[in-house]
Amino acid sequence: MKVTEHLERAKEPLISFELIPPKRGGDIKSLLSVIDDISKFKPPFIDITSHSAEVIYEETPKGIQKKIKRKRPGTLGICALIQNKYNIDAVPHILTKGFTREETEDFLIELSYLGIENVLAVRGDDNGYDKPVPAGRSANKYTSQLVSQIAAMNQGKYLEENLLDAKPSNFCVGVGGYPEKHFEAPNLNVDIRFAKEKIDAGADYIVTQMFFDNKVYFKYVELCRQEGINVPIIPGIKILTSKAHLASIPKNFYINIPDALADEVYSAKPENVMDIGVEWAAKQVEELFSKGVQSVHFYIMQNSLPVKKLMSRLKLSKVIE
Repeated sequence: MKVTEHLERAKEPLISFELIPPKRGGDIKSLLSVIDDISKFKPPFIDITSHSAEVIYEETPKGIQKKIKRKRPGTLGICALIQNKYNIDAVPHILTKGFTREETEDFLIELSYLGIENVLAVRGDDNGYDKPVPAGRSANKYTSQLVSQIAAMNQGKYLEENLLDAKPSNFCVGVGGYPEKHFEAPNLNVDIRFAKEKIDAGADYIVTQMFFDNKVYFKYVELCRQEGINVPIIPGIKILTSKAHLASIPKNFYINIPDALADEVYSAKPENVMDIGVEWAAKQVEELFSKGVQSVHFYIMQNSLPVKKLMSRLKLSKVIE
């Protein structure tokens, strides 16, 4: 089922999750344990991030050598597992950065074979490596171009125009939104115009970057509506679990952590930080749902414990059983 259909049919609040694949050569058992845990809450869909190749420097007997690697492959396999073993809709992330349009089309065709009909189109992080585009191939530079490519496939238009058996794909397309603006945008209003370009290109819904102050989400939705963006805007929530997050989250995601939360975490014992983060996130979710928000998306990566604590605190498992 498409994400938008889940939202349209929901009679109770929805909770979805986002996971990250294990590192190359890592053990998938820990991720399977996480999926086992969160599947008990009956999420309508689970996102799996995607990662392009990046520059890695390794120490070898010949000295430090530069290598190009994908540190976290496996998105396709994990999505197939979620879709077919757990009967939960998988939402793989599709990147512009690091992939040609031809590679993107092949990946989307494979997803379609697996019965996966939801994708999240994103540009991808700048990892210091710009993959060369081979002669005769092309690449999407902006997310709106990637959305346009997927929308064209949904109309039966493929890069190779003379495909005799080509059938239209049937993807529901999500895109990212930034309540505190994307770090490259000069201001929030300009960033929202960029979001509008993605919607006009064919995107069906928005999932926001994480935030810790609901005011920025409600303001973002208001500005999006004023700009003519009328698709669902799903709030993204991250549960703060360590003191290190006070530095790493603002640095990596360009968002603010409210003074009240930061002060409480700074003064707490390390073993109490997760409970503080859970309580803060619980209050966020309670307010969001009380004001009519119908779905919340949790960035949990590979740790289900904070979500289990949160669901126990909210008793939401009873709501979504």
